[in-house]
Amino acid sequence: MAGTNADLLTDLLRRVSRSFYLTLKILPRSVRPQIGLAYLLARATDTVADTEIVEVDRRLDALARLRDRILGKSDAPLDFGRFAEEQGDPSERELLTRIEDGLRLLDGCSDADRALIRKVLTVIVSGQELDLRRFGAAGRDGTSQVVALETDEELDDYTYRVAGCVGEFWTKICRARVFPKARLDDEELLRNGVRFGKGLQLINILRDLRGDLEQGRCYLPADRLAELGLQPTDLLDAANESRMRPLFDECLVRAEAHLAAGWDYTLGLPWACPRVRLACAWPVLIGVRTLERLGGASILESVQKSKISRSELKGILLRSVLLYPLPFFWRGLYPSRSSSNQ
Repeated sequence: MAGTNADLLTDLLRRVSRSFYLTLKILPRSVRPQIGLAYLLARATDTVADTEIVEVDRRLDALARLRDRILGKSDAPLDFGRFAEEQGDPSERELLTRIEDGLRLLDGCSDADRALIRKVLTVIVSGQELDLRRFGAAGRDGTSQVVALETDEELDDYTYRVAGCVGEFWTKICRARVFPKARLDDEELLRNGVRFGKGLQLINILRDLRGDLEQGRCYLPADRLAELGLQPTDLLDAANESRMRPLFDECLVRAEAHLAAGWDYTLGLPWACPRVRLACAWPVLIGVRTLERLGGASILESVQKSKISRSELKGILLRSVLLYPLPFFWRGLYPSRSSSNQ
């Protein structure tokens, strides 16, 4: 990868990636720049999509132009000045003003790496575009309108587009650059990698349910709510918590099953690649703790503060590193399942 603008993958990436930077830091150097760049560009598309003060049509147009540049279908310069002006976070503002620098880094990737980055970003942007078309006008008419996904299939598709595809990308680039000769079940690894990503996104959806509702978005499917005698707008009333809870708890179980697949994914990686294994183990173990908190929370009363504490995070990191030389105990870090894999 070209060395110019490398500070995007160090200082700026650290500032915009927040907790994910811990994962990026421990990755092997052979994949850290590519995964970091993919994250940075995905964060830019997400920032464009989330700039609510800009009209939906303009956001869709900006996403389309950025996608064309990422895919190499256009060389028209991008000017996201209007979007940058509306960012309260200086790091997000810098990310948009330096989008051309990020695209130059993409041009400097190898053909194989660039193809993988382009593929995952195309899928992610398609999910962001779907979100804008579904929810872009929600709550903008001064009413308490809430727009919901229609079915479980739509929810599963959405979690794939914005996160499950990342599991595929991660697997393929690590396979090519970190353990190309390892004897692995690639089909199972890819399948579990997709579920891993879906699980992390489903946790985000469940954690952010109240906040999304207040913005007119509901990711709990309308047909499943109807089975409980509820409309999406009913979820704005905390008194409906008990009626909504069976569906929410079902989603918690689904998220936990996806995380279990994520743990199987982690255990399916070569033992001799501790950096990749730890980078996968940490979000799984953090996700389990988050699910535990959500299981006992009153979801509709307020926006959930379900992030684990700094001391809990340090404990997860420390135990995972110290126990790594002891496979039996390391496998036992995941509380809900055991596996015969290393």
